[in-house]
Amino acid sequence: MTPQFTPYYVAPQVLEAQRRHQKEKFGIIPTSPTPYTYNKSCDLWSLGVIIYVMLCGYPPFYSKHHSRTIPKDMRRKIMTGSFEFPEEEWSQISEMAKDVVRKLLKVKPEERLTIEGVLDHPWLNSTEALDNVLPSAQLMMDKAVVAGIQQAHAEQLANMRIQDLKVSLKPLHSVNNPILRKRKLLGTKPKDGVYIHDRENGAEDSNVALEKLRDVIAQCILPQAGENEDEKLNEVMQEAWKYNRECKLLRDTLQSFSWNGRGFTDKVDRLKLAEIVKQVIEEQTMSHESQ
Repeated sequence: MTPQFTPYYVAPQVLEAQRRHQKEKFGIIPTSPTPYTYNKSCDLWSLGVIIYVMLCGYPPFYSKHHSRTIPKDMRRKIMTGSFEFPEEEWSQISEMAKDVVRKLLKVKPEERLTIEGVLDHPWLNSTEALDNVLPSAQLMMDKAVVAGIQQAHAEQLANMRIQDLKVSLKPLHSVNNPILRKRKLLGTKPKDGVYIHDRENGAEDSNVALEKLRDVIAQCILPQAGENEDEKLNEVMQEAWKYNRECKLLRDTLQSFSWNGRGFTDKVDRLKLAEIVKQVIEEQTMSHESQ
């Protein structure tokens, strides 16, 4: 019922649901008592996209214009089912394979192959396979291509529902939350502003430390729209460093990324930083479990 999707794999019916959802939201059309829905045929469309990518190494629907939301030209191609089999990559791929892709990427759900139709298709039941080297493996090894796809996915995920949420957070001193009450009772705040917890509260401290590291990864791959991404990354990194100063891997990583204690002085490779911070989390988790 809700228009949630990953851009390269989204079926026309999901985009139609999103279009109607936005029109209802802004009062362009009256809100329907029964929302526009889509069914599992959309998964068959996505399967068609996946098979296409596996065969040639790139998606059938894409845009030359990078955008935080799905670009208009890419949306139009999906809604009309407009894609090609470029000769350079597809000349060595069988007509039976192309037939499966064509029949899965039908705009009208009733014309699309069912999962039973896919399993019964001659391409999957043939006893002979062409001895061809597919271009997909080589293209997928191109880190720049993969990073671009990951970035597009991350930006779409970041924009899915955030704009619909109208949340205001209460001031900390007025929050009646059991977890926050416990933290206030367990900790005292001396003049230097650092909380000192009882030794038995060490597990909670380690959980906070790991959460701060996860915040860094989130900021690297899913920066929130409308905020200064560099400033926010410096902010969450300061918090993570404050709780994980004893970690040698994190210390060495920050040094290699030109960290001066308050921020990064050089441009940061965010995907690389996220990958290393993930290793830090794994290392810290194993260390805590062994204690």
